[in-house]
Amino acid sequence: MSPPVLDARLHLTVQPGLFFVSQLQEIPVSIIDLLQSNNNRFLSLTRTSEEISIVGEWYHDIPPAFESDACWKCIKVNGPMDFALVGVVSELTAPLKKALISVFIASTWNTDYLLVKEKDLEYAVQALKDDGWTFL
Repeated sequence: MSPPVLDARLHLTVQPGLFFVSQLQEIPVSIIDLLQSNNNRFLSLTRTSEEISIVGEWYHDIPPAFESDACWKCIKVNGPMDFALVGVVSELTAPLKKALISVFIASTWNTDYLLVKEKDLEYAVQALKDDGWTFL
């Protein structure tokens, strides 16, 4: 699959603000409260038998312990995407691999979120544009 320049569902948007990526030993009550609140900011929690990972949009209600991890920028695939689409993450990350930019991927039912270190954002956007991706 080459970059889907004509499909608006697969266009990209750089999300405002900073994001954090962290690994937890346990889930703080404050995070559980945020997950149960009406707050509509990005917050993703994944628990496996090996770890607990959290990714979220940094803002004042996030516990201060995550502030040092808030050095990421987020590129959102516009979405919503059909589950029949294959290779989207592979195509998104290929030009970043060539540019030696590391990524963290978070996926939801509707779309994918590609996180890059804040210092790499400009290079990541340029690498994706050079590869044919469209930014809104």
